[in-house]
Amino acid sequence: MRTLLNLIWLIFSGLWLAIGYAVAGLICCVLIVTIPWGIACFRIAVYALWPFGQTVRDRHDAGVASALGNVIWLIVAGIWITIGHIIAGVTFCLTIIGIPFGIAHFKMVPVSLMPLGKEIVSTDAPAAYPHYRW
Repeated sequence: MRTLLNLIWLIFSGLWLAIGYAVAGLICCVLIVTIPWGIACFRIAVYALWPFGQTVRDRHDAGVASALGNVIWLIVAGIWITIGHIIAGVTFCLTIIGIPFGIAHFKMVPVSLMPLGKEIVSTDAPAAYPHYRW
């Protein structure tokens, strides 16, 4: 089922989102100072291609630099990208068939709002659910 949802997602949203995030990543990699945001954009682009079966979780080794970088990202781009994901999510949720895709847009909100200090892991991996004891 995940594969089918990912293929439909790829056609209707994923490819365009991935291209947009990849272009943003290339733009961010022009300056040395903005390379961390460029790497985060590339990571989000891969997540945007194939979101079903993956989840976003916080990295516990992220420090103050990630927090400061997230504040800068939030002011410059994060809020606008997040608003776009929310609008797309609500639009998809207006139809019954589009609800899984709307939820996928809502899943992208935390990583698009503050991408530094986050990682994307498979939902099959035990690390995806750190609060459970395996």
